[in-house]
Amino acid sequence: MSQAGGRKRHWGRWAIGIIAAVVLITVGGPFIYIHFIEGKAPAPLSISNQPTATTGTGGPGGTSSAPDADASTSVDGTWKVTSGSQAGYRLTEVLFGQNNTAVGRTSSVTGSINIQGTNVSAGDFTVDMTTVKSDRSQRDNQFHGRIMDTASFPTATFTLSKPIALGTVPADGATVNEPATGNLTLRGTTRAVTFQVQARRSGSTIAVSGSIPVIFANWNIPNPSFGPVTTEDHGTMEFLLNFARG
Repeated sequence: MSQAGGRKRHWGRWAIGIIAAVVLITVGGPFIYIHFIEGKAPAPLSISNQPTATTGTGGPGGTSSAPDADASTSVDGTWKVTSGSQAGYRLTEVLFGQNNTAVGRTSSVTGSINIQGTNVSAGDFTVDMTTVKSDRSQRDNQFHGRIMDTASFPTATFTLSKPIALGTVPADGATVNEPATGNLTLRGTTRAVTFQVQARRSGSTIAVSGSIPVIFANWNIPNPSFGPVTTEDHGTMEFLLNFARG
């Protein structure tokens, strides 16, 4: 066997080893990071359902599920966003073929709703986008800079454009599901949206949660993809708001 032939086989084995190492790092590295280091994404912002009896309510597609409770107590008046409220985004990232759920949130939320009889007659909330944070500083830098330009557009707002018909005054402990229609402003662009909200009355507070689909191009938001990380063309804005009487 010639010395040259031995060297060729030697270098061939090295080449195969290098290729295998590159594949392991490229595929295995992201898999290990996403599934074992970064950890599971927080659950979506949502109130807990209390399913017992289910009846239809005033809005199209609306239902309510509630325990046996007194619904006679008036909820009329203004209710303001209070402590414990959160809002943020959720989207899917892909790193070398591995999916990861990216979540950013803030508790800097203000707003109010007005209830008259069995209707939510008005409502709005504002999110301080400059305070939204995820678990990665690189993602946050992209979010506050190139993607959402929070220096120029520091807030996101939603304003109800038509009343939400509840059908009946929700009982204490009741969970109500209704469609909400209004105007969502992101990055300086306003568009009409309709989405489902859940609301639960608990004594002196009302909790409301929802998730609004957002196609980035519709709000002139640049695609969040950066570096080796790619994203879909859409995500969701999610919120959980606690209201107390104003």
